Amino acid sequence: MCLRRTANVAVLVMATLFLLPGVASADDFSPYVGDDGSITLPENFRTEWDFLGTWAVAADEGGAEAFHNVFTQPGTIGAFRATGEFPDGTVLVKELLEAKTDGMTTGEVSYATEVTGWFVMIKDQEGRYADNPLWGDGWGWALFYADDPGATVNEDYKSECIPCHIPAKKDDWVYIRGYPVLHE
Repeated sequence: MCLRRTANVAVLVMATLFLLPGVASADDFSPYVGDDGSITLPENFRTEWDFLGTWAVAADEGGAEAFHNVFTQPGTIGAFRATGEFPDGTVLVKELLEAKTDGMTTGEVSYATEVTGWFVMIKDQEGRYADNPLWGDGWGWALFYADDPGATVNEDYKSECIPCHIPAKKDDWVYIRGYPVLHE
């Protein structure tokens, strides 16, 4: 019975990886990556993708100065729960929002206001773009500003991205502790 259950989980994971939109297959790595390794910001991620969690960036004077909402394409959560790893082609979008803190009837609260940009990470288990400075350590790394979401603004993931992710290196460079949905 245990072997059958394991085989069924493997079939479910493979179906999740190869059949759901936005998750890479052997023939099509990612619809968000150009032939040269350029990364584009996925559309409709807020309404059509799964929500992983929110990070509140504390302000010096209390409350929050920013919020970071993180999304991934359908199928990723199930695949991660089954294997403990992000599948090849996984896309993580971290939306960056300004925050405001005000007194309300429930007390002092912080809430998100306008979008300032997006970080996008795309899992690359094969090292497809070794010559592109936005790819390495198993991921593609991109930053987009809200005033021009069609243009990647970062130039080198090693100096602009990895330094912030060093504490998450043991978890494949992702702060998975902030996403309880991956562990439920």
